[in-house]
Parts: sequence; C-alpha cells; structure tokens
Amino acid sequence: MMQKIAKKTGLVMLLCATVLAAGCNTVSGVGKDIERGGEAIQGAAEK
Repeated sequence: MMQKIAKKTGLVMLLCATVLAAGCNTVSGVGKDIERGGEAIQGAAEK
C-alpha cells in the first residue's frame, strides 16, 4: 500500500516539475502578450 502511495506521489512531483520547467520558457512570452494587449486598449482609449 505504501509503495503505491510513494509511486503516485513521485509521479505527481515529476509532473509538477515538468510543468514548472515548461512554464519558465513561456512566462516572458505571456508577459509580452499581456503588455501588447494593454497597449492596444490604451491606443483605443486615446482615439
């Protein structure tokens, strides 16, 4: 029983680490997209 729990815990930890590692490459891209969206809204408000 404990082996199953340990195996599942390890799998969850590995999955989380994979997601976090992939997120490191995309966070700056998301920030740029949000910034561009804000600039578009600001430009529309100035018209």
